[in-house]
This record gives sequence, C-alpha cells and structure tokens, in this order.
Amino acid sequence: MSQLIEFANNNLLLFGALVVVLTMIIKMEFESRFSGIPQLLAADAVRLMNNDDAIVIDVRETKEFSESHIKGATHIPMTSVKTRITELEKYKDKPVLVYCRSGSRSSYACRVLKKAGFNQVNNLAGGIIGWQGANLPLTKK
Repeated sequence: MSQLIEFANNNLLLFGALVVVLTMIIKMEFESRFSGIPQLLAADAVRLMNNDDAIVIDVRETKEFSESHIKGATHIPMTSVKTRITELEKYKDKPVLVYCRSGSRSSYACRVLKKAGFNQVNNLAGGIIGWQGANLPLTKK
C-alpha cells in the first residue's frame, strides 16, 4: 500500500489520468447496465433480425459504414440521430437493433430512441467488432 501512495505522489499527473479513465469506464458500464436497454450478443441479434424482423440501425460515421456494415442496415450517423428520428417514427413498435463500432455510441443512440418512445430498442453488445468476432457476414453494398 505504501508503494501505491509513493507511486501516486511521484506520478501525480499519470495517477490522475488513471482515476479519470477508470471513472469514465465505470460510468459507461453503470449507464449501460441500468438503462433498461438489452445488450444483445451477435447470435441473439441474428435471431431478433430473422424472427422478429428487426430494424437495424448503424450509427457509425459515413466512412465506417461505407467500409462494411450489416446487410440491410439503415445508416444514421450518431450526430444525426436526434434530427433524423422522424424517419424512424413508423418503427416505434417494432424491434430495433442499434450498433456502432464497439457499442458505446450505439448505447447513447438507444437511450435517445427510448426517450423518443421506441418500445423495443436493443444494442448490439460489442458493436460491429463483436459481430465480426462471431464470424458473421458484412457487406459494402
């Protein structure tokens, strides 16, 4: 314990940065777990898409989307979600699957959709990285 205190005193800036990063990670995890928005693994997302005809929304930037995306996904960049929400109004009662690169931006988009009255909002846990990790297909078209 005394070594930790000595390290913190000798590296105040570095230790402060560590505390800030840990606080941000804990905050994101807390928001994710207690938001009431399901975090679906890739296999569960596929079931949702196939069985429940879910609407898939990609909130990554245009460059990321053009490189590869889930087939049939609607592209609405994170910065445009609030302004383009009217385009999605007709899907308020349908299952919605939102994803980004890793799951952070899409968590925020899910909360925005939930506040706008969407009833069945789901986040793809791990984002497109998790999708690729499960060896699921992507398209460029």
